[in-house]
Amino acid sequence: MGHSQADKREGHDRIVRIAAKRFREGGLDRLSIADLMNEAGLTHGGFYKHFDSRNDLVLQALRVAFCESSTPDAESFRKVKGAGSTFRSVVKGYLSKDHRDSPGAGCAVGALISDIGRADRDAKDLYTEQVQRNLDSVAALIGDPENSADRAKAIVILSAMAGAIGLARAVSDDRLSNAENGSGFSDGEFWK
Repeated sequence: MGHSQADKREGHDRIVRIAAKRFREGGLDRLSIADLMNEAGLTHGGFYKHFDSRNDLVLQALRVAFCESSTPDAESFRKVKGAGSTFRSVVKGYLSKDHRDSPGAGCAVGALISDIGRADRDAKDLYTEQVQRNLDSVAALIGDPENSADRAKAIVILSAMAGAIGLARAVSDDRLSNAENGSGFSDGEFWK
């Protein structure tokens, strides 16, 4: 007896969601297809019933990761934290210990910054689109996205935020990494 289209779609979606999380946790190259399919409860051989190639999986998982992740998107933060979200609250949330310690559920822009530099053109294009959306959102939080000066500030801010979360995850010194104690990469005074 064959699987229904609904079962196939549910399995496909499960694979993509798992891959989106695992890519953010370990990068684009560390996830094996066998491990992914095993985690999804499916056979390794069934992978090509769902995807044309590994690159097809990467692109679909990136789309999901960008939708799921806690990127510095003004509208997303307003929905989560209420209409009173400020630039400072967005930065504080982005650079929080919770975000630092949960890359699989966090910002795909920050988590995959190094990987995308080595990825193919299609992945870079998707990443670029997300960075553009994030820049628009940051610029809207600090001023006018159409204003070139605000746009330039947004580029610096987004770069600093993505770099800070990457450094906070990379260093072995907990005091340096810890955003909560005021002396880490998200020192509250710096972001005033």
